[in-house]
Amino acid sequence: FKELNLMTGGPGSDALEGPSKAAATNTEVPVPWTRFSAWLECVCVVTFDLELGQAIELVYPHDVKLTEKEKTSICYLSFPDSYSGCLGDTQFSFRLRQSVGRSSSWFGQEDVYNKDAPVTLQKEHAHLHGYVYFRQVKDASVKRGYFQKSLVVVSRLPFVNLFHSLLKVIAPEYFEKQEPCLETVCNEIEQWPAPVPGQTLNLPVMGVVMQVRRFWMVKLFSKPFLNPFSLSNADNLLPAPTVLPSVHELDLFKCFQSVLIHVQMLWELMLLGEPVVVMAPSPTVSSETVLTLVSTIAPLHYCGDYRPYFTIHDSEFKEYTTRTQAPPNVILGVTNPFFIKTFQCWPHIIRLGDLKMSGDLPKQVKVKKLAKLKTLDTKTGIYTAYKTFLHKDKALIKQLLKGIQKKRPSEVQSTILRRHLLEQTQSFILPLERYLESLMPPQRSMSPWKTPPQIRSFSQDEFMKTLEQAGPQLNLKGDWTGLYRRFFRSPNFDGWYRFRHREMTQKVECLHLEAICAADLLTWTKDKSEVEIVDLILKLREKLATRKHQLPVKEELLERLEQSIQTIISSLPEDLQTLLHRQ
Repeated sequence: FKELNLMTGGPGSDALEGPSKAAATNTEVPVPWTRFSAWLECVCVVTFDLELGQAIELVYPHDVKLTEKEKTSICYLSFPDSYSGCLGDTQFSFRLRQSVGRSSSWFGQEDVYNKDAPVTLQKEHAHLHGYVYFRQVKDASVKRGYFQKSLVVVSRLPFVNLFHSLLKVIAPEYFEKQEPCLETVCNEIEQWPAPVPGQTLNLPVMGVVMQVRRFWMVKLFSKPFLNPFSLSNADNLLPAPTVLPSVHELDLFKCFQSVLIHVQMLWELMLLGEPVVVMAPSPTVSSETVLTLVSTIAPLHYCGDYRPYFTIHDSEFKEYTTRTQAPPNVILGVTNPFFIKTFQCWPHIIRLGDLKMSGDLPKQVKVKKLAKLKTLDTKTGIYTAYKTFLHKDKALIKQLLKGIQKKRPSEVQSTILRRHLLEQTQSFILPLERYLESLMPPQRSMSPWKTPPQIRSFSQDEFMKTLEQAGPQLNLKGDWTGLYRRFFRSPNFDGWYRFRHREMTQKVECLHLEAICAADLLTWTKDKSEVEIVDLILKLREKLATRKHQLPVKEELLERLEQSIQTIISSLPEDLQTLLHRQ
C-alpha cells in the first residue's frame, strides 16, 4: 500500500517555469489558466429563473467548454430537491459523467499528478466533481419571494474538504459582490502552486490562506499583511489555524452515528461493489454518506460508479432505474421520496433520517426486509437480505459507544473507526498481494538477450489454497473464503487486479531494461553478423525511446547503455555508421 510520496511536478508545471513560444512571432506568450486548471475545471453560478427553472448564470473562466448536457446536469445537481426544504446556507457535492468526446484536459498536457498520487486521490478523467454552496433566503424584492442561488466549484479532484472550505470563504462574499469577486478569486487560484502530494502548499484566497500539509491536513488562517508565499518564516505571527483532518476525508463517525452496529455490513457491501441506494433527508446527508461509504475500503480504490447526489433529471436516470436488468454496481444518494418506488427492486437501501437519541446514545437504525419498504413510509432502516460473511467486531462497537458516553471528540472517534477499517481492508488485501508477488518471474530469469519473461496468470483456486498458510491476520471470525470468492466477481477486484498487473508489467520491463543496461553488449557482438548487430541497435534505441521516460531506471544505467550503443556503432563500417547516425 502506497503512502503519499513526494512529487516533483504537477499538471502544467513545465509551463509555469517557462512560457511557451508562439510559432509565428517567436515571442513568449504565457498559456492562460494553466495553474487554475491543475485544481479546477471552472466555477459556475446557478440561479432559479421563473421561466427556465434552474439555469447557469455564469461560468468562469468564460472560455471553458462545457457541453450542453454537462451544463444541464450541473443545473439540476446544484439545487436541493424541493422535498429537502433547505433554508439558509447548504453545502453538498455531486459527481457526473463527462460527456463523450470532450477532452479531459484543456491543454492536452500529460497529467503527471496521477503518476505519484495515491489511487484514491487521483484526478478523474471520465467524471467531474461538483462542490456546491447553495443559499436560499427570503427576499421580498424577488418575484418568487426567495433568493435562490448556488456557487459551484467543478473539479476532477476528489478533495471534498478542501473545496468546501474554499466555498465557505468565497461564497458569502460572492453573493454580496457578484462577478468581480469571482474574477478575483479565479485569478488568485491561477497563482496557486500545482497540487503535489507529500509537500506543504500555501493556497491564498480572499485574505485567507489554506495550508495543505502533505494532503492530509488543511489549515485555514487569515493573512492581513503577509506574503502568502513566504509563510514558513512567519508562522509564529499568524493566529491559531483551524485544522481540517485532510483534503478529502469526511467525519466518518459523524456520518455513521446511526449505523455503528452495521459497520461490518457496510464495509462488505462496499468491498463487493454491491448496488446501494442511500435515501437521506437532505443533499448534505446524502452526499456525505455516499462519499464516506466509498472511503471505508481505502486504500483499496472503489471501482464502481457512485453519485453523492442523484436526481430524477440526471442523464443516467433511465440507465440506473430500468427493471429489465439487474441494478448496476453503483451507489446513489437521493432525497426525493419518488425513488422509494423506483428503487424497490434494488437489493440494498439505506434509509436515513434526522439523528435521534436513545438516552445519551444515538439511536441505531435496524436491518429490515425489503418487502417492508413502503412508498409513504418514513421509517429509517437498512433494507436488505444481505448476510455478512464476517462477524461484527463487538469490541469496536463497545469502544465507540463508550466514547460517546465519555464525550470523546468526534475526530478521535473517527480516527478509531477509520483505523479499524483500514486494518481490515489491509488484512483482506495482503494475502492477495503476497500471491501476486509469487506470480512475478524470478529476477535471475531476466536475460538481456531474450524477451522479458511472462507474469503467471492469476488462479483463484491456487490463491484459495494459499489462505491456509497465509490468510488474513485480523482476529475476526467468519467465512473469509466465501468473502474472497464473492470479491472475485466484483468490479473492485477487476479494478485492483488491472492496476496491480499494470504495475507488475512495468516492473518486469524495468528489470529487463536494467539487465540490458548492465550487459556487456560489445563482447556479445564479436561473433555476430552486421545484420544482427544493426537489428540489436535498432531494438535498443526503440526500447530506450519508449521506456526511459516511463520506467524508474537509474539515469547512469541509461547513459551507460547509450554509450554502449555508440561504441558498437563505432565498430561497424563507415557506411553503416553514417546510416545509423542518421536514424
